[in-house]
Amino acid sequence: MLKIITPSRLHISLIDMNASRGRVDGSIGLTLDKPVISIRAQMSDGIEVTGSSEHIERMRKAAALLLPEGQGIHINIEEDYPSHVGLGSGTQASLAAGMAVNKLYDLGLNAYDIAVKVGRGGTSGIGVAAFGSGGFILDGGHKFSEKKGFLPSSASRLPPAPVLLQKDFPGWDIMIAVPERKGASMNKEVNIFQQNCPIPLREVEEISHIILMNLLPALVEEDMETFGSSINAIQKLGFKRREVELQPISKELMQVLRDGGAYGAGMSSFGPTVYALGEDVENLTKIARDFLREKGHVFITKSRNEGARISRCGMGNY
Repeated sequence: MLKIITPSRLHISLIDMNASRGRVDGSIGLTLDKPVISIRAQMSDGIEVTGSSEHIERMRKAAALLLPEGQGIHINIEEDYPSHVGLGSGTQASLAAGMAVNKLYDLGLNAYDIAVKVGRGGTSGIGVAAFGSGGFILDGGHKFSEKKGFLPSSASRLPPAPVLLQKDFPGWDIMIAVPERKGASMNKEVNIFQQNCPIPLREVEEISHIILMNLLPALVEEDMETFGSSINAIQKLGFKRREVELQPISKELMQVLRDGGAYGAGMSSFGPTVYALGEDVENLTKIARDFLREKGHVFITKSRNEGARISRCGMGNY
């Protein structure tokens, strides 16, 4: 019996949705300690996925893509969180199922190999790197000559982007607020990319400058205030600004949090999940709960500076 507990992730921003320099995408993101997807898996005659979860079919498909011919697996989903809220559950669910097959049948694959086989990470490499190693992640996007268009991960068959930086994140408390809404997905997501890209090069250059000369130095120096102000600036630029405009409740909540003392407040991916950093995270949590009025979920977490936790039941880490 195998147990796998995945992290979740914040997708802070895509970087270059202009592509005139020859590359496209590029992402920054952060691995979270919770929420998680937790599964138990064992060899079986067929493919069976059980549990009260919207990820059953996704896990079944991922497992089928890796199973050796004639072999099977039983996966029980013990804990999960919703899809299309900006926390990356689709990638984590697929990788968890794929990794379960990999470990049970000694296939010798890593998270990147599994992502290629199950078709995850074709735009952003953040979720795959979060599953593999955790922490703060910067990826380098893809060659535009290979991708040939502006597409979300769900519509791209390219392998995950190369990781340029993966660094432990400080032990800061992070407030997470998930309004009762959904982010864009499927055809709607594809349409948003097509309608908004290419992003003007000047905006891409500005967000790149903020990442290189503000956000990354603040991360290394553990300067929460500058890191937070960089997050605020990113919300108003590039593809992130277009994502935020699609979630007016999240946009308003971010401003309320800043007014309430947050150093930085941002929206993850297409939302609606909002995250915030500040000296008094308990107060930010209260502000978010008062704003959402029970129409959403608010909690405090930290970064996870390691990837998925994998263990043989009763035997410790695998």
